[in-house]
Amino acid sequence: MPTASAQILEIAKRQRIIRPRDLAARGIAREHLIRLLRRGVLARVARGIYMLAGAPPTVHHGLALVGKQAPDAVVCLLSALQFHGLTTQQPREVWIAVGVKAHRPTIGWPAVHVVRFSGAALTDGVENHKIEGVPVRVYGIAKTVADCFKYRRKIGIDVAIEALRDAPRKQVSTDEIYRFAKICRVANVIRPYLESAALRF
Repeated sequence: MPTASAQILEIAKRQRIIRPRDLAARGIAREHLIRLLRRGVLARVARGIYMLAGAPPTVHHGLALVGKQAPDAVVCLLSALQFHGLTTQQPREVWIAVGVKAHRPTIGWPAVHVVRFSGAALTDGVENHKIEGVPVRVYGIAKTVADCFKYRRKIGIDVAIEALRDAPRKQVSTDEIYRFAKICRVANVIRPYLESAALRF
């Protein structure tokens, strides 16, 4: 039977990001995690979030941290654009969507920008991804493009247009974008941009 420390290290290698609750579910006492932390084998990257010391983070490390701390939130807008490779911008915060009546997630790090959606605008278009072993909910490309037009005054209309123009190279149809534009109530806003780009919906 592997020691508690060996089990923790195996979990950290497999999941990359671990929380004390991950260990409790396997009957491993928190004190073993603390010992590895003091020995410098593990590093604390946020409150209650640990990784192997020196483990190189992936480009979407911030999304994994948010997914671990706020599993019900959905990565959206600028952060979703970056995840899907539709922008060269590097958001300073992780943009996440929650329900209108949901409590604001308590996230120690990284910084987050919370927006509130309701109805189909919150629930439709969600994709489930694994980042550094962590389940992360991210809006798909078509939904994200529609969201960008809805929040064009916050993120800039140029960002929304760039995302719209780049979406076809990701095999996203304009019909799909237009469907989400209707859900997000920006169909009339997005229509001229689709037409000017000679796209058909």
